[in-house]
Amino acid sequence: MNRFVKKVLLSISVLGLLAGCSSEEDTVVMAPLPKVQSEFTPKSLWSSQIGDGVGQFFSKLSPVYAYDNLFVASRDGVVKALDPETGNAVWEVDLQGDTTARLSGGIAAAYQKLYLGSENGEVIALDVKTGEEVWRTKVNGEVLANPVADASLIMVHTSQGTMVALEQASGEERWTISTDVPNLTLRGDSAPSTVSGGVFWGTANGRLAAAIVERGQLIWQQPVGTPKGATEIDRLVDVDSSPIILGGTLYTVGFNGQLISIDLRSGNPIWKRNYSSATDMATDNRNLYLVTDKDHVVAVDARSGTELWENDLLENRLLTAPVIVDGYLVVGDSLGYLHWLDRQTGNFVSQQMTNDSGLSVGPTMVPGGFVTVNRDGEIKKLTIN
Repeated sequence: MNRFVKKVLLSISVLGLLAGCSSEEDTVVMAPLPKVQSEFTPKSLWSSQIGDGVGQFFSKLSPVYAYDNLFVASRDGVVKALDPETGNAVWEVDLQGDTTARLSGGIAAAYQKLYLGSENGEVIALDVKTGEEVWRTKVNGEVLANPVADASLIMVHTSQGTMVALEQASGEERWTISTDVPNLTLRGDSAPSTVSGGVFWGTANGRLAAAIVERGQLIWQQPVGTPKGATEIDRLVDVDSSPIILGGTLYTVGFNGQLISIDLRSGNPIWKRNYSSATDMATDNRNLYLVTDKDHVVAVDARSGTELWENDLLENRLLTAPVIVDGYLVVGDSLGYLHWLDRQTGNFVSQQMTNDSGLSVGPTMVPGGFVTVNRDGEIKKLTIN
């Protein structure tokens, strides 16, 4: 059985339907906590709470800083605007109605609104100043990935393989593009990226798709991974990472696939490297940083695809997507630790426990520091200065 799938089976219920595949021989061992002589210890500036957080569900609700406020949400439907200086609530709303809100995709901020998606197949728009609901639209499939805004449209990628464009003001559907979805996929979807009138996203059938934003016209698809192996699990090739765009080049990585550099105009690959990942990457505009399916942290030169370093000391600790904070590369783990790495060498420079409920998303930068949100909904603003 694929190592990444075994790891998820043994730690989180997001792929519970596959649990019967596990056996004693399949046991995955989490690497012990690395011993790190921390060069600094972040100072806590304030703490707050957002509902019950996301618990042990898949929801990856990263906070977003926009319009001078920090916006946070919980899976059960609580959404808050916080003053980033004090942590005080500017407004708070509860989107839970007759059924649990099950927020999972978001938060995106644009056009003076916040946009969130749910496992109930809804996209919800809120006024950034008041939290008042502006519109709510039903779409085909769960919304697990962040919406993206461009050309007065809000585009969401659903679990049914559809890319849906909604009018930002009304939520009315403008266009839909459908791609094939295999019988078995990972729990997650690629958030789209946009540039120069194009929208780009990864698909569950192992491809990177490109379309014209204005018309919703599919212009090309580039294979990132090809199904291999005898079982459906071995043949998983989801591209769940959000594409990174640097100039005229796009970068994406697939599960059981490759890290690939693509020319935006032609859709042709520039280089390919054998890495497998289902999480978003980070970049400093020169290098790419990714977490592999084994939870190895890797740095790759964006121009050539050359591996610069690999840190395997966090293996199977269920890491968050990497984030760059104050010049360091930061990942969180399922036990609640933040790990800080030197971007040049991959060596550890610091380590802290945030909360033993664990982390599902990495830190978010705000003026004067950064914010962490744990699975139980605890919010902290910290600074290393």
